[in-house]
Amino acid sequence: MKNLKKYILSAAVLVAFMSCSSDDDNNKVANNVTLEFNNTFGDTPIVLGNATSSSATANTSDAGQIHHFEELKYVISNIRLIKADGTEIPYNVNNLDTGATVVNQANTETLSYVLSDIPVGDYIEIKFGLGVRSDLNTLDQVSFPTFYDNAGSNETEMHWEWGTGYRFTKIEGYYDTDNKTLSFHSGSTLEGEEDNYTQGVDAYRDITLALPTTATVGSSAPIITINADFDYFLSGNSHTVTLVSTEDITNNATPSAHTATEMEKFVDNIGGNGTTDLTGMFSITSVEN
Repeated sequence: MKNLKKYILSAAVLVAFMSCSSDDDNNKVANNVTLEFNNTFGDTPIVLGNATSSSATANTSDAGQIHHFEELKYVISNIRLIKADGTEIPYNVNNLDTGATVVNQANTETLSYVLSDIPVGDYIEIKFGLGVRSDLNTLDQVSFPTFYDNAGSNETEMHWEWGTGYRFTKIEGYYDTDNKTLSFHSGSTLEGEEDNYTQGVDAYRDITLALPTTATVGSSAPIITINADFDYFLSGNSHTVTLVSTEDITNNATPSAHTATEMEKFVDNIGGNGTTDLTGMFSITSVEN
């Protein structure tokens, strides 16, 4: 009889354990994934500063030019997480209000972007856009009022003044020992006339990054740290840029002077050329589950 009781007790414990395990599995519901953006020159975090700042992070390009930034902003959109089996999970890719953000080095809150309700699974790759896809790149206050207001705020100023779309990157700073002005703004351009525009230069870039560690969504909410190395701005995989004055628009970093073709050099450096380089200045520093 004692042995029978032991067997019954053991069976009950086993059933209870299996039930708990089953409950744990069932409780693994969608969870958040946080993207942390870290902007650097090489391994050094960027500190912004004006022309005479003694604390701003200075960088020396491959061409030997010293430069630092006073303003640093860029748009991230079209985010997709890739599972281990190749399944692609898009995150509000057609809604700029809920699926796009402006990373602003001067505002620490923008350096962290939370993706909510990501399906349970193991993720090995992330894709995202630097800028806004051409089909969404209009200053549409009606469809996307939140993103429109955020991008157009006095703090952000990511609207093009001429009203055909958003700025994708906005970099202000200084270069050389005499602190000449560095001012670079990127964004897609249009050609033609109103009501008959065609795509000009497409400055949007699709970034693809493999995760060094699997991001497991379920009982945990992973944090993926993405590094943006702005040394690539002048010293990228595509071009080594030597900045010049406004007397020569080649390699000029003043928006009023540089052409769309010259703009592409900088875009290819930081966002990749879209073919042989799909990472540009971006890399994954860590994944915390």
